[in-house]
Amino acid sequence: MFFYGTSRVNDKGHLEIGGVDTVDLAKEYGTPLYIYDVALIRQRARAFKETFEKYGVKAQVAYASKAFSTVAMVQLVEEEGLSLDVVSGGELYTALKADFPPERIHFHGNNKSRQELEMALAHGVGCIVIDNFYELQLLEQICAERGMTASVLIRVTPGIEAHTHDYILTGQEDSKFGFDLNNGQADRALKQALSSPSFHVLGIHCHIGSQIFETTGFVLAAQKIFHKIADWKEVYDFVPKVVNLGGGFGIRYTNEDTPLPAAEYVENIIAEAAKQAAELGIAMPEIWIEPGRSLVGDAGTAIYSIGSRKEVPNVRHYVAVDGGMSDNIRPALYEAKYEAVLANRVLDEKQEVVAIAGKCCESGDMLIWDLPLPKTEAGDYLAVFCTGAYGYSMANNYNRLPRPAVVFVENGEAQLVVRRETYEDLVRLDVPLRAKVNR
Repeated sequence: MFFYGTSRVNDKGHLEIGGVDTVDLAKEYGTPLYIYDVALIRQRARAFKETFEKYGVKAQVAYASKAFSTVAMVQLVEEEGLSLDVVSGGELYTALKADFPPERIHFHGNNKSRQELEMALAHGVGCIVIDNFYELQLLEQICAERGMTASVLIRVTPGIEAHTHDYILTGQEDSKFGFDLNNGQADRALKQALSSPSFHVLGIHCHIGSQIFETTGFVLAAQKIFHKIADWKEVYDFVPKVVNLGGGFGIRYTNEDTPLPAAEYVENIIAEAAKQAAELGIAMPEIWIEPGRSLVGDAGTAIYSIGSRKEVPNVRHYVAVDGGMSDNIRPALYEAKYEAVLANRVLDEKQEVVAIAGKCCESGDMLIWDLPLPKTEAGDYLAVFCTGAYGYSMANNYNRLPRPAVVFVENGEAQLVVRRETYEDLVRLDVPLRAKVNR
């Protein structure tokens, strides 16, 4: 049995995280419930940051907040001295409500609106990552109207296909993101940005995918970017101050996954960047990376209450929980796999293999297909591990199910950081049909 961070089995046979009994948390805050191991998040953040410090490389480690964004999470990121990656006005607003320093915010996105760009400029975000020619023109226009200069990165697609799920590949040529590095788009975008008084071009950005278990893709991406930098140095006299190689560092969801330590990813990125810079005879640029899942993924545990059972003789036993694709859509969307235990009977002998069904009215709402468990009873608590990334952040109200509460645990203390939605919350934005006028 594999546990993450501060997770352990206490003397009651219950799953404990951060020194707090998860069964007690489920009873106090209800289920479904997301529990985050704060000590593990801090450990993951420091592993990235301290590796850069060890090698004396100037860097920014920016948490990719799309993985899990709340006011409390952003405040935790600030405590650890990280930067912040946002991809929408809503994520930017969350960061501002958390009093996160705007100069350490990087604003991404492939279709930023005028309103979002104006919001970013008004609050002085540190960097806007330009994704396409439409945005290049729009941002230049807004800056000219306001008499402002924006610090920008040019996002490129280097043509590297990371070994990951097709749906989350982003660095290959056929992508909705960025300027292609191989067909001249990146050259035209850089030339246009450099010629505009509205922009201060900090450097180049790329992102090659997600849930990556090797360093080869990052090394190849760095090689292609620095090869292009050699051309840009000669043609435009441009040498980037920043090279952002994105994120996508993998985590362990099941025994099938074999992620590398954070330090190994960073060390390989540093080594290749330093080698390429030396060969070009340029100063080592500042290296930026964007871990998201790798900071919070295995720090999150979802707790569900078990309800109904359905036994199909000689086929399968279904065990239903009180959540599903409304709070974790990844299994339905990506065929994502998870491990789980009974939080209230962790050490009981496994007696059957069951399929964990969600409660949404969809045949595809299945969280785990083949899970060894003790014989379950209604009222047991199921703990699903490694749900900290893209679980709550992609939660929805399908079937009018309220989104779950979120609790942070650390050093024997629990703090509610997102309250559970109520039925009143579900209809709060609804506008009733106007009454018919009798004629």
